[in-house]
Amino acid sequence: LALRPGTDIALFNGMLNILINEGLIDEAYIAVHTNGFAGLQEIVRNYPPAIAADICGIATADLLQAARWFGSSAASLSLYCQGLNQSAHGTHNNAGIIHLHLATGQIGKPGAGPFSLTGQPNAMGGREVGGLANLLSAHRDLGNPAHRAEMARFWGVPFVPAKPGKAAVDLFKSLKTGEIKAVWIACTNPAQSLPNQAAVREALQAAEYVVLQEAYGNTDTAAYADLLLPASGWGEKHGTVTNSERRITRVQPAVPAPGEARHDWEIVVEFARRLGRQLDHAGADKLFPYADAESIFNEHRESTRGRDLDITGLSYALLEAQGPQQWPYPEGASAGAIRLYEDGRFPTADGKARFVAIEHRPTADAPTPDAPISLLSGRMRDHWHGMSRTGTVPRLFNLEDEPLLAMHPCDMRHRNLETGDLARVSNARGELTVRVAERPGLQRGRAWMPMHWGSQFMNSPGANAVVGDATDPYSLQPELKHAAVQIARVDLPYPLAVVRRCASPSAALVLRQAAQAQLARFPYATVGLYGRGSPLVVFRAAAREPIDAAGIAELDRLFGIDGDEGAIVYEDARRGIAKKAIARDGRLLGVRLAGETLAQAWLKQAMAEDELDAGLLRLALAPSARAPVTMPSRNIICKCADVSDVQIREELARGSGLAALQDKLKCGTFCGSCVPDIRRLAAEFKTEETAPA
Repeated sequence: LALRPGTDIALFNGMLNILINEGLIDEAYIAVHTNGFAGLQEIVRNYPPAIAADICGIATADLLQAARWFGSSAASLSLYCQGLNQSAHGTHNNAGIIHLHLATGQIGKPGAGPFSLTGQPNAMGGREVGGLANLLSAHRDLGNPAHRAEMARFWGVPFVPAKPGKAAVDLFKSLKTGEIKAVWIACTNPAQSLPNQAAVREALQAAEYVVLQEAYGNTDTAAYADLLLPASGWGEKHGTVTNSERRITRVQPAVPAPGEARHDWEIVVEFARRLGRQLDHAGADKLFPYADAESIFNEHRESTRGRDLDITGLSYALLEAQGPQQWPYPEGASAGAIRLYEDGRFPTADGKARFVAIEHRPTADAPTPDAPISLLSGRMRDHWHGMSRTGTVPRLFNLEDEPLLAMHPCDMRHRNLETGDLARVSNARGELTVRVAERPGLQRGRAWMPMHWGSQFMNSPGANAVVGDATDPYSLQPELKHAAVQIARVDLPYPLAVVRRCASPSAALVLRQAAQAQLARFPYATVGLYGRGSPLVVFRAAAREPIDAAGIAELDRLFGIDGDEGAIVYEDARRGIAKKAIARDGRLLGVRLAGETLAQAWLKQAMAEDELDAGLLRLALAPSARAPVTMPSRNIICKCADVSDVQIREELARGSGLAALQDKLKCGTFCGSCVPDIRRLAAEFKTEETAPA
């Protein structure tokens, strides 16, 4: 259902209206196991199918079908991602989808229930230990006096402060005003990931002291750090993680941490002890007695005793001997609980689930005549967050190697835009210039851009330059998924592209980082990686005037394509065109195209795969987007095993099925995200085989 942004509650209330009126709710379950249904029932009377569908921008018939499918199914499962959470009414969005399950009794049984697909691999673990400004360990609430007293007794301290810390958005606002003087940032990249980037970066600039605890020294936030603390990365850590089905796994390091990097807990404990000595606090060592990760786990384990996530029956030894276990796993148990709420009891004072009175509210950033387009942001399959890790792997860029703004064809025509053109995305908070691409699957009035791209790869902070910082009043999460923007064509008639083959991925990373310093020179500029056999650095830019000789010479030196040895040169001063290619041992080393850049579309693959014969190297400077020779069109389906659609089709022709493909090519045997694409290719191949001649 292609909903209008921000209309999730109208959808859920509309579906509940239908479920009630068509007798598809479980009245007995509601009566015995819940509270508050009557109040919500009164509200959803105002969401009959036609009205709810109109709010959502969908067909009434589709809304009716969705509700009937949900209500008549033997088991209904709701899978949802960050779109529900990262909203100015995200808590109520979640309540709305939970209401559907409670009202139909579709919870606590196989194949049923609301299931949040969280954005972090250990998001569940972070909640368990109280990893938010308003939480305490084991699902305790800092605002609850009884919970604070429990933890004060547990830690042996006089009291736990009643005032919560600041959530991320408010923290940076306070940093900007000077209410907060210093900030310690660990394992996150707010100069790329938070909304309203201009304000966030002003706050970091205004801070008296910024500490960054990171595994990577080149993130956008690192530019603002006064002190960098090198921390161990995922494959170097000890500890436990909890996945989305409450399963706790013991984690062992694959490799030791490099150099002076320490584990996060080691950094915090050492700092606490030193601070205690500076303040003459006699109890610092007693409060932070931890010698290893296991001792911290043991303390956390004890804090869960009697709570809904009681894990007092777990230990490192048990996890190592018996493998991952689900909570709750209390002391004396022989196994964890496979499924919660089977008995209809919930973690509330009376054991009953609560319906919440929720109403539709629009997005915080409403479209206007000056900002008529809803910009939606999301994830790409092959990248993660700000790409501090995934952005170091060239082949992960082969699907999308530059920031692109996807738009509906009608919205593009109204702005005189075609695929490949440059557009300015702007509102009162900021702007960015990006290349556009047609995406017919989008609804009119909506545009889409991945949230991963930041200042490491383009000359702006990316989508979050224009996203607002309105937050949900309960979760305090910002509305990251939507911004109202204007989109206008940008006339930058002098394009530039440099493609440079590197000897190794590490050499490509060094060059990419050096090229990053050039981004600010141009009104539009991006830099990224590409390649399979040979890693490439790809630099793109555009300007209003031709780039002068000095500027071109500087770029040539940076990319190591200065000098005359092996050079092929084409210049047309009248048209502002200057092209150069450097060949070594019959292979293209680098190409610089200024003033006209059509060939860069095929040069990337040709250089990455060595598919251009030595006798045709001069054609690298030809003004053509078509390759001079037939090059097999490849789409890398499995990034983990580096397997293309060409290889998969060849195996399908030999009679291989999914299992054989996985065995022979190893595609789909790592993260698994490519399995749907492999199945699609197999189905298409079967259709082609059976089609009449």
